[in-house]
Amino acid sequence: MIYLDHAAATPVDPKVFEAMEPYFLHDFFNPSAAYLPAKKVAADYEAAKATIAHAIGAKSHDLIITAGATEANNLALSSVLRSGTTPPILYLSTEHDSVRRVAEHFGGEAVRVDKNGRVDMADLRAKITDSTELISVALVNGEIGVIQPLAEIAALIREIRYDRLRRGIRTQLLLHSDASQALNLLDINVARLGVDLLTINSAKVYGPKGVGALYVSHEAKLRPQILGGGQENGLRSGTENVPGVIGFAKAVELTKAHLTSNRKKYAELKSQLLANLQGYELIVSKHQLDNFVNLCYNGIDGERLVFLLEEKAVYVATGAACAASKGEKSHVLKALGLNDAQIAGSLRLTLGATNTKEQIITAAQVINEVVSTEYERERRCK
Repeated sequence: MIYLDHAAATPVDPKVFEAMEPYFLHDFFNPSAAYLPAKKVAADYEAAKATIAHAIGAKSHDLIITAGATEANNLALSSVLRSGTTPPILYLSTEHDSVRRVAEHFGGEAVRVDKNGRVDMADLRAKITDSTELISVALVNGEIGVIQPLAEIAALIREIRYDRLRRGIRTQLLLHSDASQALNLLDINVARLGVDLLTINSAKVYGPKGVGALYVSHEAKLRPQILGGGQENGLRSGTENVPGVIGFAKAVELTKAHLTSNRKKYAELKSQLLANLQGYELIVSKHQLDNFVNLCYNGIDGERLVFLLEEKAVYVATGAACAASKGEKSHVLKALGLNDAQIAGSLRLTLGATNTKEQIITAAQVINEVVSTEYERERRCK
């Protein structure tokens, strides 16, 4: 198997699994229990949260542990919005559905991106009104790997906050970012980014699935979406997922230790892949994570390519897994200005820890063969 869909899921690192195992088998206690073994588990849980927080330049009490990035995004967006303001939220037209659909539910408005997938700053500035409370921009897009200029957006927000105060307007203006795809390759610091809310995800950094976290600054006043025992500062009740958080912390620790070497590895593999592939159009060429490769084969059905490549044990995607599973056309590629034929013929390849140079060369050969066969089939059909 040659797996080239690491943006959808990463395998759990063996060291992560090893760190988690005791909390399934032996240290299984509820952290809220009063006896000593449970208190030790509670202390381990808090230490793990501190490790995760430290990785993004935050403190443990700034983090709310969730069941993944989707819940973290929903908590961030649903909690800070007041009813009756229009539009209360702005979001990039390329955002993940867990942001886009919540924003649409609250009457939010999309902000344009340019042909490279980067925010149109003029459009963003024009759409901010005195009733805008939240702006949500993913640090890295999960479908095309484009890195957004968050610090520039944060500077604009600071300017507007100052202007509002000068005019006596007390409406909050917060910046949220989904950094799920970023933690694996970017050195994230919430202060440098200027964010008030930040989503991170264990499943994208070789940690367990079903675990995420939301960084919450002091400026953001959230309302809980899940009520119960009052865990996570009362914002996310429910018995703590101790093994998951332990695993998340270990995954983050390993990721931070190998940021530079990972970037170098993926840049080399990407260069090797593009050098060996034939007949493609590159969808994104700038401001992209090194492990993302977005291709277009005009006139070929990308979904058919995915199935044909699977038969040869090469696993790729047409776009984000959640959209592909519903058979929807990519709203991300549409926002970039691609036409229907280009969108239909697109592939997303995302490199990861499981890949080697030999695999990349083999994968390129297989893709070239399958694409060539498909072009020949299309020619015969005409």
